[in-house]
Amino acid sequence: MKRKWNWPIWVGFVVVVTGLFSYGFFVRFPTTRDFPWANLLLFGIGAALLIVGLFRAFGRPQVYRGKIFGSIFTAIAVLVVAFFSYGIFYVVRQVPASAGAPRIGQKAPDFILLDQNKKPIGLGDLLSDSRAVALIFYRGFW
Repeated sequence: MKRKWNWPIWVGFVVVVTGLFSYGFFVRFPTTRDFPWANLLLFGIGAALLIVGLFRAFGRPQVYRGKIFGSIFTAIAVLVVAFFSYGIFYVVRQVPASAGAPRIGQKAPDFILLDQNKKPIGLGDLLSDSRAVALIFYRGFW
């Protein structure tokens, strides 16, 4: 009897590798920039498919193939997820804050920018009318 192709192993491995290389795409959007939930979701889906494929390969080896490749792909997928997690959750957090950046609660230096009507307006002008000003920095594509 010819054994069947164990597709969850192959698809799961491709989904895990896609989760690794899609980080550059997802970082463009504000909802996925600060926390890589989309990549972690892809890793979870890929891991679930790999586990299903391994259960099929080891549970019914006379029907499904994939004992060797499934084990190798699962080990590589675990290393890929570990590498990604180490880089995102540990290495990036070790980068020190900029020396010239203002601290929380520190008074901002006076500056002049153009408003939506192309008129110059300074921080001192805004503070003269009220006690506080909220500065919002948006890292996005305009």
